[in-house]
Amino acid sequence: MKRTIIVICALLLSAASFAQTYDLDFTQTKRLKASGKTTVMKGHMTFDGKDQLKMDYSDPAGDFFIVDGNKVNMNLMGVKTELDAEKVPMVALQRSTLLNCLSGNWEQAAKDNNATSEVTEKTGFRTVRIAAKGVIPRGGYKSVTLTYRIKDGRVSRLILEEPGGIENTYEMR
Repeated sequence: MKRTIIVICALLLSAASFAQTYDLDFTQTKRLKASGKTTVMKGHMTFDGKDQLKMDYSDPAGDFFIVDGNKVNMNLMGVKTELDAEKVPMVALQRSTLLNCLSGNWEQAAKDNNATSEVTEKTGFRTVRIAAKGVIPRGGYKSVTLTYRIKDGRVSRLILEEPGGIENTYEMR
């Protein structure tokens, strides 16, 4: 009986770590490795812990990135796009990677991206580095680096490196 209760508690705590919700400001730095050019963007993010993510940019004003179930809508640098993850596998992979990383399910993100993972802990933070171990699936990432606060399991930094040399760093406040 005691062992069963311990197992149930452990499962509940584990499940709770996958249900992070966010309502916070963020800064995104996009860096092109080949040229060294960087662009800094700012905005507000809300995430329901499942499949509803909204990133409204205040700089550049009017830009947005929205995941609503399988639909992905964006207005980035004046280009509006609406995509269906069920119809575009590349979008499905990027969508699931982002949602899994934010919710704390980095093991699934690593698996989806044909990657290995390494976890380190230091001074109240857990850093997870996911790195491709071979052929990167179309739409996948070369590497993903996540920094979680140990006290509440929330992501404070997310770095997504694309195979083409574009790196997006998100700092959450």
